[in-house]
Amino acid sequence: MFINIQDLLKKSNIRKNGFDYISVTKLITNDNMGKDNRFTPEDITALQNQPFIDDAAPLIPNRFQVVASAGEMIPFASDIFIEALDNKFIDTVPPGFTWNEGQATVPIIFSSEFLEMYNVFAPSYGLPQLSAATASNVNISLRCEGSLGERVFTAQIVAFSDRVNSLLAPKSFVDWANETLAGEKNVKASRVFLKTKDANNADLLQFLENKAYRINKDKTAFGRSRQILQGIITGLAVFGMLVIILALMLFSFYLQLVIAKSKQSLELLLTIGYSPSWLSKKIAKQFIPVYFIVVIIALLLTQLMQWGFHHFIMYDRPELNTVLHWGVVSTAIILIILSIITNYKMIKKLLFKLF
Repeated sequence: MFINIQDLLKKSNIRKNGFDYISVTKLITNDNMGKDNRFTPEDITALQNQPFIDDAAPLIPNRFQVVASAGEMIPFASDIFIEALDNKFIDTVPPGFTWNEGQATVPIIFSSEFLEMYNVFAPSYGLPQLSAATASNVNISLRCEGSLGERVFTAQIVAFSDRVNSLLAPKSFVDWANETLAGEKNVKASRVFLKTKDANNADLLQFLENKAYRINKDKTAFGRSRQILQGIITGLAVFGMLVIILALMLFSFYLQLVIAKSKQSLELLLTIGYSPSWLSKKIAKQFIPVYFIVVIIALLLTQLMQWGFHHFIMYDRPELNTVLHWGVVSTAIILIILSIITNYKMIKKLLFKLF
């Protein structure tokens, strides 16, 4: 069951290129309201140095006001925000996603969720709903204004992102505009994007909780479930070990009873020259078939339960296997070997103790 749970939780979360990408922010509470809750370079370095995080990159925000409008086609204007993120963390980066100083057109990567949200409320405002292809052909006017001046650019949606919920512009544009229009360099980020092999890693979730970093709980729901399930499975494993130890103790009492009943016969064998070691091996061999039969029956029952669990409870989910994992078979073999060794040493100890 432990292996089944691991397979289900690992493969139930959709991964891209073998990695999970999640954004984190600092948790805002009544105690830290009004303080600077942005990430410092030291915070980002600390994230990058964690063994369960492969990389981390800040989402650099605009420090100037941005007003977007689309002219006659979409008679609508709104204050918006834009951010910049390392291209390695973006799922769709077209070749034209670059900007140089003096360039009038700014390429934008638009969140797919934002487009869906627009299409939901657009009819209420008498605005047309847009497909992704049509939205890419709309020329958007960006009026960027800061304490040091104002500039107007034309923005064009060049791609849509399913991963990043934001309006992404090239980092060169955001850095230039922050410095030129707002007079700010090295702007701190309020969000950091993490690249990790497993967003449900218990160590990762515990680290973020200790740091009071907020994360989308929907993306880590499997990880929190895994922590609970692993606790249950660990408890069952401890119980199983106690059962095995208790079985060995009961069997030791049974061996003492058998040897006590056969004391006269064993004394006779020792008298005529048989050694205690030879007798120990001879008696121990009689129980080896019992160990094999018990473990094989348990293995077959486990295989039957795994087959029923896969077919009737999980409806043949591809993440699971009908055949037992090799680790289960290895455990059965180890138990047989452990039982034989324990049996021989116990009998030998009892014989030397009695005679």
